[in-house]
Amino acid sequence: MARRRHHEEHENHERWLVSYADFITLLFAFFVVMYSISSINEGKYKILSDSLVGAFNQPDRSIKPIPVGDERPLTTEPERPLDQDTPAGDDPTKALQEISDAVKAAFGDLIKSDQLTVRGNELWIEIELNSSLLFPSGDAIPNDTAFTIIEKVAKILAPYENPIHVEGFTDNLPINTAQFPTNWELSTARAASIVRMMAMDGVNAGRLAAVGYGEFQPIADNATAEGRARNRRVVLVVSRNLDVRRSVSGVGSGHAKPDAALERAGTQPAPSPDVQPPEGGAVNSPSPTP
Repeated sequence: MARRRHHEEHENHERWLVSYADFITLLFAFFVVMYSISSINEGKYKILSDSLVGAFNQPDRSIKPIPVGDERPLTTEPERPLDQDTPAGDDPTKALQEISDAVKAAFGDLIKSDQLTVRGNELWIEIELNSSLLFPSGDAIPNDTAFTIIEKVAKILAPYENPIHVEGFTDNLPINTAQFPTNWELSTARAASIVRMMAMDGVNAGRLAAVGYGEFQPIADNATAEGRARNRRVVLVVSRNLDVRRSVSGVGSGHAKPDAALERAGTQPAPSPDVQPPEGGAVNSPSPTP
């Protein structure tokens, strides 16, 4: 009976390539991760930092470490009712003029480049900023430049008691993401981001409000890229008192007119009656305030 020949297996001298390829892949993944964590978004970092400080320093806030609108203002001045004009003896028109002059002095370069505009009248002033200065395209997370700009604006506004509302506008290009189904949500979120930043920088949070108008109040032709860029804007409106703010925010600063009725409202303090809750523990829903 013939003996079956035994075939010797040839030794594979290239098996090391498999291990080497795995090592290179892991090394590449490692450097990708290192690069991604080294690129910090300053806006997200500051929001996270503020939330962590509040959670550890104030135990009652730890159950919701990212609160909305309840930051303590940095100013130590006593609060005054917002339904009144500026303090007795101070000219409300003069206060608005002082704010306007201070903003123009602080942002001369941006004004010259048409990225920031200051305008107004005896009842309110408007500080208009191009959205590209503050936010990435299609997002409401402030960029690094936004913190510098809003911090300067907040320092100017903090000493005064004038009500402020922030208006957000977009162009007419549709957006449909999980976070922003329409331009309504995007414009409102951007306005709310600016309000939150101003509160963090020392402006009394009770003075602030956020309004989003989406693409429905353009100031330029959306048919051109230049027009769409102008329409993507954020406007800070500093009003003489709450009556003026309600009137202006109701129609938008671009459509509000300082007519005789508004001028009368702007020179009188708004009434502040004490509101008693109804019997039986039920609370009526308050009428919406712009």
